[in-house]
Amino acid sequence: MTAKQTEAQPYLREEAKRRILVLDGAMGTQFQGRTLVEDDFRGDLFPGWSHDLKGNYDVLNLTRPDIVKDIHLGYLEAGADIVETNTFSSTRIAQGDYGLQDHAYALNKAGAEVARAAADEMAERTPEKPRFVAGAIGPTNTTASISPDVNNPGFRAISFDELREAYAEAVRGLADGGADLILIETVFDTLNAKAAVFAIEDVFEEKGVRLPVMISGTITDRSGRTLSGQTPEAFWFSVRHARPFAVGLNCALGAEEMRPHIEEISRVADTLVICYPNAGLPNAFGGYDETPAQTSALLEEFGEAGFLNIVGGCCGTTPEHIRAIADAVSAIPPRTIPKNDVKMRLSGLEPFIHA
Repeated sequence: MTAKQTEAQPYLREEAKRRILVLDGAMGTQFQGRTLVEDDFRGDLFPGWSHDLKGNYDVLNLTRPDIVKDIHLGYLEAGADIVETNTFSSTRIAQGDYGLQDHAYALNKAGAEVARAAADEMAERTPEKPRFVAGAIGPTNTTASISPDVNNPGFRAISFDELREAYAEAVRGLADGGADLILIETVFDTLNAKAAVFAIEDVFEEKGVRLPVMISGTITDRSGRTLSGQTPEAFWFSVRHARPFAVGLNCALGAEEMRPHIEEISRVADTLVICYPNAGLPNAFGGYDETPAQTSALLEEFGEAGFLNIVGGCCGTTPEHIRAIADAVSAIPPRTIPKNDVKMRLSGLEPFIHA
C-alpha cells in the first residue's frame, strides 16, 4: 500500500465527521457527450480485435486514458472529494461480452492509475483539500440468487466462487493502481455483494493491506426492494458484518423516489451513509431531464433531514450537477451515526430483530 493510500483513511474519517463529503457523477453521460468511434475503443492495443468494442467504456482506460482523466478532472474541479474509477464493468465476467476477460486486471489497474493521476493533479492545485480515488466494482451482468431461466428456478448462471474469483482479480488491480477505497456499487443481488466482500477480504489478507470499503445497493423500482427482494434495512443487516466505511444507495431511482429508502438506511446503519441518485427517472428516450438545480435541491433537503455523510450523482448527472450538489450541502452538518442497542439482527427478504 502506498503512502497516499495509508494517509487517506484517517483523513477521510476525520473529514466525514466535519462535513458531507462529495462523490463524483456519471461516467457514461460524459463519454456519450464525446464523439467516440470504434478506433477510440480499439486504440493501438486492439486493432484487429474479434469483437466490436464501441460502447465498452472501461476499455478506454487502456486505449484513451486522456479522455478518462479529463472526465475525472471535470468532476474534481466541480468540487468532488472522491472520484470513482472507470471500472464498473471491469470484471472478467462482464468483459467476456467483448472477449476481453483476460484483460480484467489490466483494466482495473489502469482505471485506478488514471483516476489517481487526476486526483493527485487536483490535490497539487488545492493542497488544502486532498482528493481520493474509489475503486468501483459493479455487480456484473449475472446474478447468484435468481435463475435466468423461468422454466428452471434452481438454475444459476454463475457460482459464488466464480464471482469471488472475478471480484478478487478486479480488487487486485484497483489496489495495485492506487485506489484509496473500494466501492461495491449498484448492488441488485446481495449474494453478489457478499461474494465481493469475501474477495476483498481475501485480497487484503493476501497483500497485507486494508482499504476502506463502501457498499451501495440499488432499489430497482417503487417496490422499495432490491432485485433479489430485500428491503433497505434487510440489505444493511446482510452486509453489516463487512464493517463498511459507508453504506447506502445509488442508481435506478432519482432522489425524489429514493428518499424513503435512504431514510430507512440512515435510520439503521451505524456507519456513514452514501447516496448518489440518478438525475431523475429516465425519459422515453433513456435520457435524464432533471437539472442540476432540481437534483441539488432534493439532496439539500436530504442533508437537512440528517440522511447524508457522502453524496454524489449517478446516471445522467454531470459536473454541473456535482457542482450544484457540493454547493447545496457545503454548510450542512453531516449525519450523526446512531448508536444502536446490541440485539440480534438477521435478514432474509425482511429484517428480523430479536427483542
